[in-house]
Amino acid sequence: MRRVVRGFWGPREESPESLARRWSATLDRFARLLPEAGGAGADVEWTWRHITASGPAATLRPDEASLLDALRAARAADDWSAMTGTSLRLVADSAPGWAVEISGLAGGTPEFLLQSLVVLLTSPDDARLPDAELLTAVAASWQPDFGDVSDRAVTAALKREAGFRIGTPCAGWVTYLSPGRAARVPDGPATQLADGGALLNLPAPGDTAAVVRVHLALKETGALEPLPRPMNRPTL
Repeated sequence: MRRVVRGFWGPREESPESLARRWSATLDRFARLLPEAGGAGADVEWTWRHITASGPAATLRPDEASLLDALRAARAADDWSAMTGTSLRLVADSAPGWAVEISGLAGGTPEFLLQSLVVLLTSPDDARLPDAELLTAVAASWQPDFGDVSDRAVTAALKREAGFRIGTPCAGWVTYLSPGRAARVPDGPATQLADGGALLNLPAPGDTAAVVRVHLALKETGALEPLPRPMNRPTL
């Protein structure tokens, strides 16, 4: 079974220290939510591999100091741009049947490129994934503008039946809306989060038609309106 857990936001300049705290919180939360996925077993700190465009993958611990070193090294690369942001791609040493890859681009101030945190998750078919909790972890760590838990079937259905375009807000098996977006949605079966945002969770993932209906309903309220370009703020 495959899932994609994603969060997106607009320009938000941040220091390497701030990004290291966000990354560390993300890795800690995912390890706690997916104890069976860690290659060394439950209650053991996960080992991550830092994937770069050049050179072999390097082992990386999930503490702030190690992540800060990795972020500073990324900023020292010839192709780094303060406007674009700083990217990391981490792959966990996972248990058999599992794969966890997290890619992020953050700390920049681009006018047309969204900042993002994207988790690619593969699990055994009989695993019960805590979709809502995983997206909540992304929301708590990164304060995105919007996010979702999705898969290929959902993306295909949204493209086919709702005119979805990659890079624009959409619904998923679980959908996160920042406070500004959540304010546009009439009272309904959404879970309010501590940051003022909202989480919409389909009770039984598998029916893509239900995702399409939620997407179209949210779009009608304006909750899925893209950030105006050129972007000048992180959230709607």
